[in-house]
Amino acid sequence: MFRSLSVALAVVLSPTPAPSAPADATGVIEDLVLPVEDIVGEVESMDGTESESKQDRQVTVAVTSDVLFALDKWQLTGEAKERLAKVAGKVKAEGAGGVVKIEGHTDDQGTDAYNRTLSQKRAQAVEEVMRGLLAPAGVTLQAQGYGESRPKLPNMVDGEPVEGNRAKNRRVEIVFTAKQ
Repeated sequence: MFRSLSVALAVVLSPTPAPSAPADATGVIEDLVLPVEDIVGEVESMDGTESESKQDRQVTVAVTSDVLFALDKWQLTGEAKERLAKVAGKVKAEGAGGVVKIEGHTDDQGTDAYNRTLSQKRAQAVEEVMRGLLAPAGVTLQAQGYGESRPKLPNMVDGEPVEGNRAKNRRVEIVFTAKQ
């Protein structure tokens, strides 16, 4: 039994020569060139109502509209003002000054015109509060509503609405440049 085991191990463990290419084999060696895309990490709050991403020095803080506003409204809630105070603190502590963009977004429900108007009014409401919170910070605020034109996630998947995605698409983003 030991003899057959040692023969089997010798066969299995013995080196085998690498296969050689046939003499008439020819081929072209090509370099693979693949695109490299930027990786943008995003940190999301446990409840999914706020996220932050950074690409180079550009920081984007997104707060879902469900936290900031009542349905189809642009008046900020009490909770919104608390949330925006935290975002303003981040802009003051980490921002390099300059332009701070406030971008309003909606989901795909409603007409394009309605959504553009609603997102613009929401961006302006956030701008007004942030102006007071960032007054001594030396920044210029710019509010812009994009309606449903820049979804974060697809509103529909396989022809079916995805409510979780729609909720994340209803948001206001505060975009600023971080210090070096």
